[in-house]
Amino acid sequence: MKEKKLKIVNELGLHARAAAKIVSLATTFKSKITIANGKKIADAKSIMKILMLAAPKNTELKIKTNGKDENKAMSALEKLFTNKFNEE
Repeated sequence: MKEKKLKIVNELGLHARAAAKIVSLATTFKSKITIANGKKIADAKSIMKILMLAAPKNTELKIKTNGKDENKAMSALEKLFTNKFNEE
């Protein structure tokens, strides 16, 4: 299992379009991927669960990947977060 904290750095935070990009990316991996904001935990393959995390800009989220392709999944998610969900 891989675990990493990633910060939301885009202006709009974790809104619908950003959440959709996470889901689209997460579904390409076989690993189980979860995102946590404090005590709220979401399956990264569920847009509704991600939106319920209510994460504005500068929120630090805990990402966990677990499975055969966990390293690739974590790297891809880290790149997506760092690139501000390819919005700017």
